[in-house]
Amino acid sequence: MKVFTKSYSGLEHIEVLSIKHWTKKTFSFKCVRPKNLRFRSGEFVMIGLENGDKPLLRAYSIASPSWDEMLEFYSIKIEDGPLTSRLQNLLEGENIYLKPKSVGTLVLDALLPSKRLILFSTGTGIAPFLSVIRDPETYEKFNQVILTHTCRFEDELEYGKKIFESIKSDNLLSEFVGDKLLLISTTTRESSSFMGRMTQWLLDGKFERFTGKDLNVDTDRVMICGSLEMLKEHKAICLQKGMIEGSNSAPGHFVIEKAFVD
Repeated sequence: MKVFTKSYSGLEHIEVLSIKHWTKKTFSFKCVRPKNLRFRSGEFVMIGLENGDKPLLRAYSIASPSWDEMLEFYSIKIEDGPLTSRLQNLLEGENIYLKPKSVGTLVLDALLPSKRLILFSTGTGIAPFLSVIRDPETYEKFNQVILTHTCRFEDELEYGKKIFESIKSDNLLSEFVGDKLLLISTTTRESSSFMGRMTQWLLDGKFERFTGKDLNVDTDRVMICGSLEMLKEHKAICLQKGMIEGSNSAPGHFVIEKAFVD
């Protein structure tokens, strides 16, 4: 069964190869990667489904690294979401639309050179960082990479942990990643080994105690992806540290992603 009936200029039909439901509210799916799609790890593309006269498209960060032959996406389920309410019902062999042009600010090119890269994420905001941490260039540019992932419940952390573990068990990936990558997974509602928002960790000194060093403009570069409120709070902390927001045209000390699904 296919989920499209029309062709549109500038859009590709791509097949869904697999889909996995991680929790009642999150799922991931892998698709065929169009031959004409080139992207930098951390970027997003527009994907969607048939919706009457024209397809309904939304921005989705690519969770797979830029060298991967497949595309992987990680999504939240929103019951009344125009797109996610339908995407969550995808089956293997069905098709979605994709605009083969990637964009985004969560890329290494938007950051000035430094020693430590810190990736702050909440919920499905971890998706672009799962691409970044599997890119060899990341480890060529930084001596240490710290990925933080904060969710309400522990099962919502499983997807990120699975990718992290897959790196250690992959002979090629583990060779260039080595011991440079650290994952910090925290919850905010359910009791777990590590609890609390990263903004609070930064403010009360727990981040420094855990990683050995507080956020520092001279040695750290930061990427942030999550809810609008989370972006605002982390940005304020970065600015207080003397950091300047970067972009593709003017690299800086930190970058945030403003594209959202539904």
